[in-house]
Amino acid sequence: MNTKTTLSGAGSNASALNKGLTVLLIAAIIIFTVTFSIGLPIYVRPFYYAHIEALDMPYWTDLSHGQIREAYDEVLDYLTLPGGEFGAGVLSYSEEGASHFADCKKLFNLNLWAMLISGVLIISLVWLDKRGKISFYRFGGFPPCFTAGAGTLSLFAVLGGLAAINFDLAFQVFHKVFFPGKDNWLFDPKVDEIINVMPFEFFRNCAILILSSVVVISVTLIIIGAKSRRRGN
Repeated sequence: MNTKTTLSGAGSNASALNKGLTVLLIAAIIIFTVTFSIGLPIYVRPFYYAHIEALDMPYWTDLSHGQIREAYDEVLDYLTLPGGEFGAGVLSYSEEGASHFADCKKLFNLNLWAMLISGVLIISLVWLDKRGKISFYRFGGFPPCFTAGAGTLSLFAVLGGLAAINFDLAFQVFHKVFFPGKDNWLFDPKVDEIINVMPFEFFRNCAILILSSVVVISVTLIIIGAKSRRRGN
């Protein structure tokens, strides 16, 4: 067997493996960026608490600040903690309304697992690279973080632009995509009172927070990648 041919074949396989792992890393970074950003308004509850007085909820719901906060906490505990039954404090809710939150719980769990798995992948792949076990491929001469940041920013520039044009329509499309064939997300405020303390403005601000986080992370990755390319490392 020709030694050069064997070495060439080994080198080709290594290059293909490195490219594949680089694509995997880029995908993991994108997924982590998105899921981490989505998690911010979910897990950082003071973000919601700040809306209680800012949107004057006690005035137009005839509920105290404590009752509103208790209702929200109970809903979020159900959505983010294992097991448990749905509840909304002193607020009434229908079976259909509870069913929608059960659907939301599945999506919240999916987002959490996607964030954790992508985070572990990133750490593992970067560790292997630092140990010299693999070598990331540079698409266009840029490191993976640059490609991931640019890709994420491009995607969300389009989505953010569409949402800015008509957030109400974007909100409806979101629910039709993630809750296909269901209309239990169309709450009757007289029956499912929780929607009274989760107004449209709150969801709009959640979208702004998520988009802002994505932009900050993506731009940071792009800057790091651009500096790395200039340094040639």
